[in-house]
Amino acid sequence: MARIGHSWEGKYNGPMSNASGFCPTGFSEERLARIPRFLEGQVAAGALPGALTLIWRDGRVAHQSLVGQTDLGRGLTMREDAIFRLYSMTKPVTAVALLMLLEEGRIALDDPAAKFIPSFAALKLVDGATPRRAITVLDLLRHTAGFTYGFHNRTPIDAAYRAQKIAEMDTEGGLTAMIGQLEKLPLEYSPGDAWIYSVATDVVGRLIEVVSGQDYAEFVRQRILTPLKMNDTDFLVPEAKRERFIPCYVLKDGRLDLFDDSEGSKFLAAPALVSGGGGLVGTASDYLRFCRMLLSKGELDGVRLLSPKTVALMTANHLPDGKEIADLSPAADAFNESGYRGVGFGLGVAVTLDPARMGIPGTAGEFAWGGMASTAFFVDPKEDMAVIFMTQVIADTARRVRLRRDLRTLIYGAMTESHA
Repeated sequence: MARIGHSWEGKYNGPMSNASGFCPTGFSEERLARIPRFLEGQVAAGALPGALTLIWRDGRVAHQSLVGQTDLGRGLTMREDAIFRLYSMTKPVTAVALLMLLEEGRIALDDPAAKFIPSFAALKLVDGATPRRAITVLDLLRHTAGFTYGFHNRTPIDAAYRAQKIAEMDTEGGLTAMIGQLEKLPLEYSPGDAWIYSVATDVVGRLIEVVSGQDYAEFVRQRILTPLKMNDTDFLVPEAKRERFIPCYVLKDGRLDLFDDSEGSKFLAAPALVSGGGGLVGTASDYLRFCRMLLSKGELDGVRLLSPKTVALMTANHLPDGKEIADLSPAADAFNESGYRGVGFGLGVAVTLDPARMGIPGTAGEFAWGGMASTAFFVDPKEDMAVIFMTQVIADTARRVRLRRDLRTLIYGAMTESHA
């Protein structure tokens, strides 16, 4: 049975709906109830262990629901304060950190990456040729630098990343050692020629260290997590919070198998490599604060991290010639956390360009991303809305994208008033 309510910070304290079944945030309560029913069906089918959905609109919580369990083996019910592996939902946080340095005039998007990591000036393509141009900071933020991820399983370069365990948490020597590995491997393509999801955001973490003179994790803690009061978000789970840290599952052959237990997880200790691409753990309420900061154009509760113009820059499409991710992907089945036509990419986030090409309800200018364990968020500035979806199950790209598509359709389908 789903639990539906409004017990979050910034909650709506009046009745959930009026006599007509509409709530003050422009949704139909009856239609919002489709969300937990849909997710309960996913749980019953064995596709999800449990899930938490949180919708913020017009300055208050419009909906929150919890379904299923956090821990199938121990029979523990989904809880509001559960700590999740955010995986690639770390990437927008890292992008914000870099943009804070950009605002201070210490780095620019068109700077060559080799300005800060000199060894990158000697990078070659797989055939030994020199790339057509140098990697820029912009390339790193938008995944057009020429790097890859080992899990793509497409090319010999991917295989080399797997063999050397590039960007894994237990890489001794951390980000510096990772750079040492990358400088010995060829690029998969010339910068700007393709969009391939990659370890580039981990490289951004190293840029932050070089430019700021500060450890990447400490920079994020001091400049983002602490000011935003994201008190349960970090690169490890401390002893005092282990009870709230939940297992992660993998959906394989139609069943949920344990992938990473809450006991014995690598996230329970400080990692050797602090990943800017996937290292954070945190709660839904914490990530909502991050999204609310972006929704409020860089400021939350009197704390400003970015200027409105920098947030606008972050959430614009930066792909060459205004192209979509699909135009620059090397294959139709290439991994990405968006999966649609009609979507571009900004600085750490995907950006909706054309809802009609996406084929689902939405708004041009939405920005979003997700994580490997099927977590996701999206922010719709025109509708003054942020959505957080949390679960912990690793599934294939098609299933993960379908789940997010269906959730987005249900959320927009519940809307009774539009600001756009």
